[in-house]
Amino acid sequence: MNQLHLYNTLTRKVEPFVPLKTKQVGLYTCGPTVYDFQHIGNYRTFLFEDILKRVLLADGYQVNHVMNITDVGHLVSDADEGEDKLEKGARREGKTAWEVAEFYTQAFKQDLVVLNILPASKLVRATEHIQEQIDLIQALEKKGVTYKIADGVYMDTSKVKDYGKLVGLKAKGLKAGARVDMVKGKKHPTDFALWKFSPEGSKRDMEWESPWGVGFPGWHLECSAMAMKYLGKTFDIHCGGVDHAPIHHTNEIAQSETATGKPFAQMWCHGEFLLMDGGKMAKSSGGFITLKNLAEHQVSPLGYRYFTFSAHWRSKLSFSWEALQAAQSAYDRLLELAADWDEPKIGCAEFEQQFMDAVNDDLNMPQALAVVWKLVKSDYPDSAKLESLLKFDEVLGLDIARQAERIRQERKHIPEKVVGLVKERDLARTEKRFAVADSLRDEIKHTGFNIMDTPEGTRLRKIA
Repeated sequence: MNQLHLYNTLTRKVEPFVPLKTKQVGLYTCGPTVYDFQHIGNYRTFLFEDILKRVLLADGYQVNHVMNITDVGHLVSDADEGEDKLEKGARREGKTAWEVAEFYTQAFKQDLVVLNILPASKLVRATEHIQEQIDLIQALEKKGVTYKIADGVYMDTSKVKDYGKLVGLKAKGLKAGARVDMVKGKKHPTDFALWKFSPEGSKRDMEWESPWGVGFPGWHLECSAMAMKYLGKTFDIHCGGVDHAPIHHTNEIAQSETATGKPFAQMWCHGEFLLMDGGKMAKSSGGFITLKNLAEHQVSPLGYRYFTFSAHWRSKLSFSWEALQAAQSAYDRLLELAADWDEPKIGCAEFEQQFMDAVNDDLNMPQALAVVWKLVKSDYPDSAKLESLLKFDEVLGLDIARQAERIRQERKHIPEKVVGLVKERDLARTEKRFAVADSLRDEIKHTGFNIMDTPEGTRLRKIA
């Protein structure tokens, strides 16, 4: 079995992954808040987590993967103030919060399919685990670490000795405004809501009875309650975006470990941002790009998947249409080559080992891609290259076998007129009549085909 090494946010170093149970992995990944479509920055995180899962599977582990759906409790402010994002989405769309949550949950599931992200073993909703969250608050109450104020029940972080250990946060002496604003009645800036009361004189779409009053759970609570229900008090790996570490995941650790007296997760992995105009892509700014927007620029979801491999998961990745289209072209070329090659036979062991070494080295996808192209340019028979490429794709998740077969079928149905135009264009390019070649390219495009000039010759791709 290959030895996977991962950067652990908790220890701040790359270390060997050693599961709690032999050949079994408990993996928890923070899922979407379903009040809007997910943007491609969100999907960069989900794609890094998918690669981690695929590497674990390739290494021979059984993976019990739990992902949450946040469909209640995520407020617009980290300060436990403002309205629930689901309620805000309901007002925006003239629907109930329940209808908004269901619509965007289904949209998220469809996006996972087109990105070829493996489904979680369990996709669990916060609203379906209210009792588990109440039980967790009661466990914390018995430990004497909660208090009640006008707007809810809060966790007293001053009673957690190692609060903030995930990111080296020093809670003692932190002033209001240093990280979050203070809700009236909160004892300390880092205290956080476990249960929020429904505003007096109004009824929310989503609210429940509790021992403390009618209301809804705080955002951080759901992940602790559901992770421990399905993975146990201590499990192997917890993942999310880098922005989750200082508050959301810090608070998960505080409440979980205080309640159980045991470590929560052994390893913490945080994916870096996709940058747009120098800052992180975010729904709150309104300037976010969805998978649908990609299609408008002739970039496929799998082309975007390929693009995310161009930077390490712990490095920032800058968005530009030029970079995305270059990634799409590279992905298209890979598919065209796979469509050209013979039936897969015995692969290329040296490249297969290099690939597995790269992905087990802290999920080094840029290095893994370099191995892919070294294989492509090697002198091995095409059938051997295809065999190894399909093995690589168990981790890459680029759907190479199915997409290559689609291209083969498309090639059988290229009209003779288009084939003739391609020959004319090839001749024009050979004779350096480039204006004629460009005109013929446009004519071919009007017939429903894009043309690609590759080192292996001219290729046609049907326009989706």
